[in-house]
Amino acid sequence: MILYNVTVAVDKKIEEEWLIWMKNVHIPEVMETNQFEFFKFFKVMNTEDPASSSYSVQYFAEGIGNVQLYMSAFAPELQQKALLRWPDQIAAFRTLLEAV
Repeated sequence: MILYNVTVAVDKKIEEEWLIWMKNVHIPEVMETNQFEFFKFFKVMNTEDPASSSYSVQYFAEGIGNVQLYMSAFAPELQQKALLRWPDQIAAFRTLLEAV
């Protein structure tokens, strides 16, 4: 099992709008690629920045090939949608983890 983790810092001014978009648009679009078995969505509790909130979306894939296909064929377009909608108001970093 491979975990593709996306951690996003979100400006508090757009947080509610972003959450609705994530739940109703973005996460469903990611899951529609059929590269992930399931996902989990968390709010990070120990953030230091009073102007932003952080969230973690964890997408679970059967193998690394699924993640590689997602990253090459689907991720650029899906990521661009968020960046165009909220320029300078979100920042994301991605981590790959393997179950041991």
